[in-house]
Order: sequence, then C-alpha cells, then structure tokens
Amino acid sequence: MVRASVDGGREVAPAVAKLQALVRIPTVGDRDPALVDGAVFDAFLAELRAQFPLLHERLERTAVGGHGLLFRWPGRTSADPVVLVAHLDVVPVVAEDWRHPPFGGDLVDGAVWGRGTLDDKGPLVTICEAVETLLDSGVVPARDVWLSFGCDEEVAGAAARHAVDELAGRGVRPWFVLDEGGAVAGGALPGLGVPLAVVGVTEKGVVSLLLRAEGAGGHASTPARMGPTARIARAVTRLDRAPFPASAPAPTLELFRRITPHAPGPVRPLLRRLTRLPRLLTRLLLAAGPEAAAMVRTTLAVTTLSGSPALNVIAASATAGVNARVMVGDTVADVVEHVRRTIADDRVEIEVVEQHEPSPVSPWDGPFALLESTTAEVFPDAVTTPYVMMASADARHFTRICDRVYRFAPLRMSRAQRASIHAADEHVGAADLLDGVRWYRRLLLALPD
Repeated sequence: MVRASVDGGREVAPAVAKLQALVRIPTVGDRDPALVDGAVFDAFLAELRAQFPLLHERLERTAVGGHGLLFRWPGRTSADPVVLVAHLDVVPVVAEDWRHPPFGGDLVDGAVWGRGTLDDKGPLVTICEAVETLLDSGVVPARDVWLSFGCDEEVAGAAARHAVDELAGRGVRPWFVLDEGGAVAGGALPGLGVPLAVVGVTEKGVVSLLLRAEGAGGHASTPARMGPTARIARAVTRLDRAPFPASAPAPTLELFRRITPHAPGPVRPLLRRLTRLPRLLTRLLLAAGPEAAAMVRTTLAVTTLSGSPALNVIAASATAGVNARVMVGDTVADVVEHVRRTIADDRVEIEVVEQHEPSPVSPWDGPFALLESTTAEVFPDAVTTPYVMMASADARHFTRICDRVYRFAPLRMSRAQRASIHAADEHVGAADLLDGVRWYRRLLLALPD
C-alpha cells in the first residue's frame, strides 16, 4: 500500500513514499531486550507487508530472531543462490540539532530526511522495491534469491546468526552475499574527481575491553599514591603512546591501484610508485590523519571513564572502556596481549566484554565482477574498488556459509551524508534511492544460470 507523497507539489515515486512510511516508525534497538519496544517492530513489519504485498504473498517467509525475516525467491535453480542482506533497526537519536524531525520522513529539497534513510532502511527499500517490481513483471531469477532482514544489527544482536543457522540447516551455500557497507562515495579522497564505489571485501574485527583498578578508597583529604584512578590514567596514557604496527592489506593496495588512472596528472606517477612500495604507502597513510591511518592498522580508542561519584571521595574502583577495531592479519588475542603488555600493571584487570575476529577477505573475482559491471551501468562515472570496511555489519556472520561476502549499498553519498550516519541530519536523495532500485533490478536480472 503506497501512500502518496509530494515534493514541491509534485507526486514522487512509490519507492520514496515507501521509505518515508518506514522511517516514521522508530525501530530503535537496545542491547537490553527488555528496553526494546516490540510493538514498534510489530508495526514496522506490518507496514513492510502493506508496502510490499507481492514480496510477502509470493515468497516463502521465515521469522528469525524475533522480528527478523528471511525470504526465499525461488529461481530456475536452487544451486549457488544469492543472499541480499539489510536490517530494519536503527540507532537512537541523541543529537538535538536536526534540521528536520529524525522520525518525520520529511521530503525536502529532493531528499528524504530521517534516521535510517542511509543506515539501513534506504538500502532495505531498494532491495524490496526491486524484488516487488520484478515479481509484478513475472520475472523468475536465474537462481534462488534469499532476502535476510535483521532486526538487531545496530546492537550486535543474534538475528543474523539465526538467519545463517536457518540457511545452513537447509544446506544453502550462497554464490555470494551482499550486505550494507560501502557506497558510491563522492569526495572519498582529496583531489580525486570521480566517486568511488567502494565494496567491502572484509571488515575489521571488534574487541571491547573494560580496564578496572581497585583500591581502598577513602576521603579525598588523605590520598595515597597510585590509587585506582591514577592506575587507570597511566594505563590510558600508555595505550595512547603505543599504537599497533601498521601495514597496508591487499584490498587497500588494490584500491590505490584502481584509483591511480583517475588521479590528477602530477599525482599519478607517485601513486604508481606507492602501490609497488607498500611500506611507503603505509607510512604516508599514517601521516595523513586518523581516518587514513585506520586503513592500515588496528586501532585502540578509550571510550568511557569512571571513578568516584563525588569530588571529595577517593575512588575505590576506576574503569576505562577500550574499543579496538582489529585489522585483517591481527587477532583478538593479539589485541588483548598488546593491551596487557603495554599497560604492564598486574593490578589493572582486563575484561573482554565483546569480541569478534576480522572477517576473511573475499576475492574480487566472478561475483565481484558482476557487482562492478552492474555499478558501471547505473553509475558510469564511478570507479568500483574493494576496500576494508572499518565498521561492523551482519555480513560477518555469513562468512560461515559463504566465501564471497560483500558490503555495498548502491546509493550515492556525499562526505556530509556519510558523516550523518549515526549522527544528525541523516538523509538520502530521492533520485539516488531510485538509482539504488535500478541497481538491484539490474543485478537480479543479470544473475547467470
């Protein structure tokens, strides 16, 4: 059921109106299931059914992980199927300075504004609209297509794992899996005049640690040396001064090889040389700032601190939270050992709160070439390239059943839009959303027998 929507007096495309309707339902996740409003997620699933009736009527549907969904679109063969992944939950709204209401789904100046328009309801709609319109045309895909829609991706929940369990139990071994991740990124690198269609072929792992020091506490008028807060402060300082060793992984080297022909003339010889000298490229990326440095090393960030609840009380316990993003080639054990060795204080306890290893690197062969050719048709100005995704996605769970797991949302995103993900003023261009639908239609029609 598409509800009419207008922009400047003009009726807009159905996919745009559908996204507006879904953005208006605040499907905010929480790590504590008791704090999740199940009625809101029920309403979202009901709206999804209303907006995409053919998808629900004609495809086999399985509920997974509470409010997650798994659809099967039978193809001419069930061998080597494809899995398209998205999620329907969003992060909370904490910033107050939104130009338009974060759950208003307003259509202003040719863009839909609101939480989830980019992450990940916009990509969800592009998948669903492509499938819905192909079903309406009587299309049967060359091979089975599975749609896996998680409900707790933003809180590292279990829905995607349940979906993988369901697929594994049915003996499904996908040809490739495609989840959110990269985008058609404008202004991706300084001086580069073309957008980069960055396809994540792996993603960093994550380790969350809690450092804790304890002591006697007491009145602030009689402090002792190296109390809990001092130990934690020293540990934090030591970590800040001891970054991980750096090296450029293969996807990063391939990215620079692919952008070299499109770089400004005077820069091209330098880039050609850098791609042949990985150590020099690594050093330059380290010097280019924190975003570039994160492309070549495991990062450690101290994110939380706590001590005494009062200014005149010595803390009996002090803690610091550390979030590490683990580069391909490093492991969770490497991170814990690095932190332990760097802190060098047996009285600081290290607790692992959350962990998952970096994902295996997917090859950029046949399925990647299909993504690349599809992108060339819809976004002819973009250069498609593999890259290492810094964030986490449900995609990592699918590496258990598939060797080719990719992370790409076929949406144009400016630098400002990319910065708005999980922040204020998240929005997607209406025309860009329709290009995303076109991209998925072409991909699905181009699946080989």
